[in-house]
Amino acid sequence: MIRSWLFVPADSERKLAKGGESGADALILDLEDSVAASRRPVARGMVVDYLTAHAGAARRPQLWVRINPLDGEGLTDAAAVVRAAPDGLVVPKVNGPDELLRLSHWLDALEARDGLPPGRIKLLSVATETAAAVLRLSEYARVTVPRLAALTWGAEDLPAALGASTNQDPAGGYALTYRLARSACLLAAVAANVQPIDTLEVDFRDEAALRAACADGRKQGFTGKIAIHPAQVAAINEGFRPTAEEVAHARRVVAAFEANPGIGTVGLDGKMIDMPHLRQAQRVLAADAAFQD
Repeated sequence: MIRSWLFVPADSERKLAKGGESGADALILDLEDSVAASRRPVARGMVVDYLTAHAGAARRPQLWVRINPLDGEGLTDAAAVVRAAPDGLVVPKVNGPDELLRLSHWLDALEARDGLPPGRIKLLSVATETAAAVLRLSEYARVTVPRLAALTWGAEDLPAALGASTNQDPAGGYALTYRLARSACLLAAVAANVQPIDTLEVDFRDEAALRAACADGRKQGFTGKIAIHPAQVAAINEGFRPTAEEVAHARRVVAAFEANPGIGTVGLDGKMIDMPHLRQAQRVLAADAAFQD
């Protein structure tokens, strides 16, 4: 499970170095929004150099690359970077899973070209950046994309696609349209059996707001979050790991069922708990075990 996904401009050696020291579970080497179009050929070469230099590192974050949209320079980006074997590609402005299937066919050919195992390169879909994309999120439950590892949603590009002047409501939270997109993305990811990843927090200096967003995201069911600055990584990693209290309670739930084999409902602390509680406790313990050093 990947908790923190840190965007790093692919054309900045300094920021690439800082990203590698951030403690993020995954770095996203960005070829899209943070790189000027005139710099993209240079940035592609820097991505290949960075991936090659860190390929054999014993302890490193996963290394992903955000390509440009598939109706733009996305395939050019993919053709350039696949040879350096990134762990995955982040695909922006995806309108539906059929587009990912077409990209997968291209990746089949590129992996064969470069001697990589079939299906090695995974995909993270940014799945809510157009109106059509939001309305088609349910298709991820029906269309199997074997490479798909995660879905995330975005609240920055969608307003532009809708012609909206803001993504906020009068109270400063997300307006209904964007809350709907977030919930639909979460449901689609879980239905597709991939990670649901929450969107970024724009103000990287507001740690309190970030921690609150992480707590809310994990309670809702998200398993990770996008970061745009190394300063956000520690809070995200902590926020998407079960607390000591949650782990202790989960162990007691599991122990209660183990002490009563064959029974679907048991009592704990004066309350009746059943199989959904057991499954949730098992998920908590599995998540905690995954992040043990």
